[in-house]
Amino acid sequence: MIRSILLLSMYGREFMRRYMPTNVVLALIRSRGGLKWGVPAMIIAVPYVLVASWCSDLVAEGGPGWLHLIILVCLWNAMKFIAIGPISLVLLLRYRRREAVERRQGEQVPDTVERVEALTF
Repeated sequence: MIRSILLLSMYGREFMRRYMPTNVVLALIRSRGGLKWGVPAMIIAVPYVLVASWCSDLVAEGGPGWLHLIILVCLWNAMKFIAIGPISLVLLLRYRRREAVERRQGEQVPDTVERVEALTF
């Protein structure tokens, strides 16, 4: 039973990660080339919050109860887009620091190789 639940959750997660629009956008932002778009992507949270507010008003006026699900999904997506801004900045700084270290090490390697070649002759 536990194995079935685990498999179902794994397949569900993979489906959501591949085919749900917000997850696809967030995956693109988390790539090395998309990290610069993390902070501007935080603006996408605004329409989600507005839709959640509008649905909340509809429910308060006697609308159908299933709108609570839309409110929940909109707020969850808004939180994801708000969180990606700082996360992308941290990841971008980490990548740039790693690239700078690799660049410095790459500059030092040819100098060392030339010294070793000079010593062997």
